[in-house]
Amino acid sequence: MAKSLSLFHPPLKALARVVLALLPFRALANKKIFMGGSEQARRPLLVADQEDPHYHQSSNGGVDGNSTATGFLVFSTIVAATCSFTSGYCIGYSSPAEYGVLADLSLSMAEYSVFGSMLAVGGMIGALMCGKTADYFGHRTTMWIINVFFILGWLAIAFTKVSWLLDLGRLLQGIGIALTSYVGNIFIAEITPKNLRGGLMTFNPWMTGSGVAIVYLIGSVVKWRGLALIGSIPCLLQILCLFFIPESPRWLLKNGRKKEFEGVLQRLRGKKADISPEAAEIKEYAEFIQLLSENKILDLFQKKYARPIIVAVGLMTLTQFSGLPGYTFYMTNIFVLAGVSSKAGYVTLAIVKILSTTMAIFLIDKFGRRTLLMVSAAGTCLGSLLTGFLFSLQDHYWISSLALMGVSVYFVSFNLGISGIPWIIMSEIFPVNVKGSAGSLCNLIYWFSSWVVSYTFNFLLEWSSTGTFVIFAGVSAFGFLFTVMLVPETKGRSLEEIQASVTNVLH
Repeated sequence: MAKSLSLFHPPLKALARVVLALLPFRALANKKIFMGGSEQARRPLLVADQEDPHYHQSSNGGVDGNSTATGFLVFSTIVAATCSFTSGYCIGYSSPAEYGVLADLSLSMAEYSVFGSMLAVGGMIGALMCGKTADYFGHRTTMWIINVFFILGWLAIAFTKVSWLLDLGRLLQGIGIALTSYVGNIFIAEITPKNLRGGLMTFNPWMTGSGVAIVYLIGSVVKWRGLALIGSIPCLLQILCLFFIPESPRWLLKNGRKKEFEGVLQRLRGKKADISPEAAEIKEYAEFIQLLSENKILDLFQKKYARPIIVAVGLMTLTQFSGLPGYTFYMTNIFVLAGVSSKAGYVTLAIVKILSTTMAIFLIDKFGRRTLLMVSAAGTCLGSLLTGFLFSLQDHYWISSLALMGVSVYFVSFNLGISGIPWIIMSEIFPVNVKGSAGSLCNLIYWFSSWVVSYTFNFLLEWSSTGTFVIFAGVSAFGFLFTVMLVPETKGRSLEEIQASVTNVLH
């Protein structure tokens, strides 16, 4: 395997240089972080919030607390994030496919709403199994399993002649997306050093947004069956590439494979890097965690986990009830009601989504997770208000421009923060001993919320188009206040530091 991987070193190094040129990786990892908001949110994540003398200059010129991105690390991150691209493609698929499916299979709008919401039903099933699956099989093997669900789902949709097979394909995709939401973020969080974690983890929301954008673009010229078959291509590519990336070093250590843990960590950090301080910190925390209770769902309901549970559940709820499933699954419906050309609308949104998710990569390690979340929540509130306002002015000739403006403001704002940061924070704040159960719980709540919004959206539009988007705006406004009051800043801290502070397990 090592010999095979050596063939990839030149292009990996080149890729690393490109990514380093794009991403703000030189975050000040040892600065104190005090943001506006409540005292609980403003206080430092560690009681002793000073520079750690153990983080010293390493032999490769980097600093253990300020590591550089190796080609192998960047390659592993991109391969893992490919699942998120397929997830985005699945999420966006129902919008450009809507009228083709309705016509070819003679479905009613209610039946198509069931099809759209089956993604969320599959997500709830996947949420129940994601934590245990990743803990038992490992993160890399779970990614292979994810692609099996995706491919089977695409084939069922592409070749169906009956509605139940269409729904089954969508359900299988939902399971795959739920597993991706957990495993993709956890894997990248666990292979990256703390100063690069924010930037590299934005690959997941960037790939998700790109997947949605690509399916919008292709869907404007390709029919729904062909669109489904194209969706299986990235799955096949990732299955091959997974042979060349490692298992998570923290998962290896947790499962008693200490020699492999050190070998993988060394390859991720570079041959000349001094990994001893980071390895020692991970081992010390892992040994302490082993003294705690096993990974059971009931272990989450302890006082010490109250804050991370509230933060994670609150952010997952915000992600869905701010309106994402309605906007994404039924965009064609919104365009038709607002008098916007579907083709022009989808091309515009594709460009908007790619640009805004790229902006998030630049900004997350410069301004931090919490600041971007507040900006994102305020922006989605404004976007929903603009979109709702347009439906009260449908007789005006300039309504189409305002409609596109409102939807664009929503997606730019959403992709800047709410799209990916809740998953980043969720992967950072829970200790290893409860991470599997916490991931399942958060995933379940996320997908239940998605099902509620995706199933009721068309019915809400019939009730009141303006009222629907005003409700979404209200949820976004509440999300802004929630972030100000409760969400901590995690930028520039190791996972062990964050978890020890937020859960108070060391006190």
